[in-house]
Amino acid sequence: MDAETFEEKKFTDFFPQLQQAYKNAFNRVNETYDSTLVHGIDQQILNESEPFYDDEEGFYLEVPEDPYDRLTGVVASEEKFEAVLEEYVEEIETELERTFEN
Repeated sequence: MDAETFEEKKFTDFFPQLQQAYKNAFNRVNETYDSTLVHGIDQQILNESEPFYDDEEGFYLEVPEDPYDRLTGVVASEEKFEAVLEEYVEEIETELERTFEN
């Protein structure tokens, strides 16, 4: 995998693999944390995130600015939210590595 290929094909040729990676990460995080918070993060923050690949750093996810402020309809402290969001993003990045490095 290289950055140019990933960027060029992520929403065309690689879209099914991206969907599966996100689904796998969601399922793992949802088993560990409050499902209402996980669903809120998934639908209100990560739906506006985008995966990228860097030739030196690997996969990473760009999350929109001020993610806690985007969360509505879910009661969670900012500390808890940040911890779950961080874990969720790490799981997605790990899944992307597994999916595309093999």
